[in-house]
Amino acid sequence: MKKKITIAIDGHSACGKSTLARGIADTLEYTFIDSGAMYRGVALYAIRNSCLSKDILDVKRLISLLPELSLNFYKSEEGSCLYMGEENIEDEIRKPHVASIVSKVAVIAEVRKKLVAQQRIMGKDGGIVMDGRDIGSVVFPNAELKFFVTASKVVRSKRRFIELQKKGIKQTIEEVEKNLIERDYIDSTRPESPLTQVADAIVLDNSNMTIDEQLSWALQKVFEIISLK
Repeated sequence: MKKKITIAIDGHSACGKSTLARGIADTLEYTFIDSGAMYRGVALYAIRNSCLSKDILDVKRLISLLPELSLNFYKSEEGSCLYMGEENIEDEIRKPHVASIVSKVAVIAEVRKKLVAQQRIMGKDGGIVMDGRDIGSVVFPNAELKFFVTASKVVRSKRRFIELQKKGIKQTIEEVEKNLIERDYIDSTRPESPLTQVADAIVLDNSNMTIDEQLSWALQKVFEIISLK
């Protein structure tokens, strides 16, 4: 049997990274890991533990509580879901009050160190597809295949708006776009593991592609790499 590879997918918010990663993982029967969900989990943890007051994050308090935080992925009928301890938090971490502080949490070096270490353990044997913002650059710089996914701000805002509507979460398209722009800026300019397009990543602009079209395109690249192993 050929060695299972590691596939790293990075890119901007709401560009469809997770959908693509999940599709590739399902096709290959690999493990899908949504690293962004883990940072959302830390954000929810911060909210629940009184680390946020009037939009100001108490970084020292959050850092002091990190050793007690347990995040893991478990299979459910809906697929791979993030758990905090024994609680399924997959739905709650997608809500606006959590999304609005994710980037504030993600810039904290101690948070990134904890999650990156856990992500590397999850993927040490290969056979994974992981998406995020620093997967190809920091978490798995030696991944056999790296994608950088992007789309126009207009398209990304519309996609996120529709996603929130389906979940019954009320936000205007203007609020959604504002949040995306803020997250893009913070993610790209933070000193700790910023979002970056590494030189050996294959770029996918899916602004004008359907989910099936981009999955087909990406799988072609995947099978080309696997055939060489």
